[in-house]
Amino acid sequence: MSETAPAAASDAEGSAARPSTKPARKGKERPGLFARIALFFRQVKGELKKVVRPTRSELITYTSVVLVFVAVIMAFVTVVDLGVGKLAFWVFG
Repeated sequence: MSETAPAAASDAEGSAARPSTKPARKGKERPGLFARIALFFRQVKGELKKVVRPTRSELITYTSVVLVFVAVIMAFVTVVDLGVGKLAFWVFG
């Protein structure tokens, strides 16, 4: 009798430790396809209401920061490319 008690306890602990992958239905049916699509669009609309749009001055600032960053990265890549090209020409050339 003592052999079955630890096995039963370990089974109970093992099932409690692992979450089930299937959600519990609790007697409710899954909504239909069109109801799920409608729910999706209602949720999208609700999330879009939370979006904070930047003002014109913020947008100009963000745009200029991005353009300057892109220009700096382009200059860096250009210098590295020219350096690697000169090095390859010197080694193999």
